[in-house]
Amino acid sequence: MSLASSPGPGWLLFSFGMGLVSGSKCPNNCECQAQEVICTGLELTEYPPDIPLDTRRLFLDDNCITFLPAMTLGLLSDLVYLDCQNNLIQEVMDYTFIGVFKLIYLNLSYNNLTLISPYSFSVLSNLVQLNISNNPHLLSLNKYTFANTSSLRYLDLRNTGLQTLDHAAFHNILTLHTVYLSGNPWKCNCSFLDFTIFLIVSDLDHPDDANATCVEPTELAGWPITQVGNPLRYMCITHLDRQDYIFLLLIGFCIFSAGTVAAWLTGVCAVLYQNALRKSSEDEAEDEHGQRVEVSRTIFPHSADSGHDGFPQLI
Repeated sequence: MSLASSPGPGWLLFSFGMGLVSGSKCPNNCECQAQEVICTGLELTEYPPDIPLDTRRLFLDDNCITFLPAMTLGLLSDLVYLDCQNNLIQEVMDYTFIGVFKLIYLNLSYNNLTLISPYSFSVLSNLVQLNISNNPHLLSLNKYTFANTSSLRYLDLRNTGLQTLDHAAFHNILTLHTVYLSGNPWKCNCSFLDFTIFLIVSDLDHPDDANATCVEPTELAGWPITQVGNPLRYMCITHLDRQDYIFLLLIGFCIFSAGTVAAWLTGVCAVLYQNALRKSSEDEAEDEHGQRVEVSRTIFPHSADSGHDGFPQLI
């Protein structure tokens, strides 16, 4: 066969792509039907291979998967539903969902999440429901975690290790309607004040607000976080603790000491200036008196230089 009739690179790439699509088959022991793949409870330790590329609903729940491979998951460009609850996933990185931008539903509950990178969900602008509950080692969320999830309506943060939240994390989610916050060790200190005020002024629905309570400080332990806005405002803005009074006392003492030293230095400088001015005046007076004496001696010579009778001698 001549080179002219041999398959070109474009044809080979097309054939490879068609082979991927047509050769996709259902993973072992999973159920595949109507763009839905169900791999529930198979004790999988890895993301299953051979998932059809036209899959729209993928169930990976109740397994032992520890990692979601972005390169493989990203091939499912039509995926809208992903259930990964009850696995062993520890981290969600910025690039994990880079290819599944059509995703609407994501369930990462009951995992071992310790880290969610700031821009993990940044490509999920169509995401409507997100569940990351029951991850007890998830201690914090970056304020940019939900920065681009502009369609999010349902957010479940129950039973995690979250102790505080930045209210700025929800500024760009205008569609957010329901938030679950119970079962977390919320520290209702002054850094939590802005978030509690946000909960008061927003129109969010909190179905579990009675169980979303503070664990610290002691005086607010057991208070629902949706009701601690005013007490926190009093404690952090208008109320002074013993430490505040001690601080004010120290500041006052420092100001008083500095004022006293400044006044003493001013007085010393004033006295020195007056002494210098007086000495200068005395010196000027002495010089003026001396000049007058010399002038008088020049104009009126001493009687010894005159005649005995008081008149000038005649030559």
